[in-house]
Amino acid sequence: MTKKLFLQAIVKYLCGVVLIAALLFVPAGTLRYPHGWLLLGLLFIPMFAAGIVMMCKNPNLLRKRLNAKEEESEQRLVLALSAAMFLAAFVLAGLNFRFQWCVLPTWAVIAGAVVFLLAYLTYAEVLRENAYLSRTVEVQENQKVIDTGLYGIVRHPMYAATLFLFLSMGIVLGSPFSVAVLLCYIPIIALRIRNEERVLEAGLDGYADYKKRVKHKVIPFIW
Repeated sequence: MTKKLFLQAIVKYLCGVVLIAALLFVPAGTLRYPHGWLLLGLLFIPMFAAGIVMMCKNPNLLRKRLNAKEEESEQRLVLALSAAMFLAAFVLAGLNFRFQWCVLPTWAVIAGAVVFLLAYLTYAEVLRENAYLSRTVEVQENQKVIDTGLYGIVRHPMYAATLFLFLSMGIVLGSPFSVAVLLCYIPIIALRIRNEERVLEAGLDGYADYKKRVKHKVIPFIW
């Protein structure tokens, strides 16, 4: 652990909290938006814990994820589309609460929170299984194909986890309009996977054979 890495992680973490809080509570017109507070807690409390674990156990992975920069033009497009999607979803959620257009029932919000936490646990397991996992599409030095655990079921378990994470966000926020916007993540992630697999197949030994062994990309027997 280094002081510089710790400060970098804390600054990015706090900026994320402030940004998402602003996107939720400003459109809501009030801080008394319980769904917004619920999402902030579900999102950032586990994130803080995961950051501490990475800082202590694998600071190189944390450093790599904090300093990731996409080189592929298709991936920069994916990031831009994802940012626009989240912006629209969060602002719509705040407006939906403010004007009470169509707020989901409490049982649906609770179910969404459960799905969110299960997806977060899946994401943590993916991080544990794959030391080469990066926020950018790249082939790293000495990288090997991971084909055990979740990677023996689907080729992209991280995207499976994020798919359920993101879709459940709109439910946690109580906004069906946000759920509809977050469905855009499916074509966005399909674009990312297409480019990522092309890069991996070209630069990572054994990946082409791995694709033949593990047929599904994200969801077993479906995609």
